[in-house]
Amino acid sequence: MNMQQFDNEEFLSLQTFRKTGVGVKSPIWFAEHDGGFLMWTDVNSGKVKRIRNNARVMVAPCKRMGDVTGEWVSARASIDETPEALERVEALLRRKVGIGFVLFRQVDKVRDRRSDGRRVCVRVSFPKYSGPSGGS
Repeated sequence: MNMQQFDNEEFLSLQTFRKTGVGVKSPIWFAEHDGGFLMWTDVNSGKVKRIRNNARVMVAPCKRMGDVTGEWVSARASIDETPEALERVEALLRRKVGIGFVLFRQVDKVRDRRSDGRRVCVRVSFPKYSGPSGGS
């Protein structure tokens, strides 16, 4: 599992899965935290609905428009709606992305006036590699 491929990347492609098993890919800003990744998105987004139904996801580094630039990695996702999680992910993204994130937040605030506007923190964690079965 090549986790170094995410170093110095702003975006990852988050592939969530519909009930039919069909994958849906979304480019999204991410920040590393405690051996996993944190992202944020609208509470009413399709990816949140799919993660609540199926925690299995795939991630790969990508460009802003979603062009994948590395290997896909299996992961598990969860949704955290606590104020602490939202503050943490916002601070991490602000630090990592800088002015781009600040500008994005301004656009978000305008869009939020027309919708619910609630955000959630998406946590992605990676299963531990236990090595080949029957190994020493």
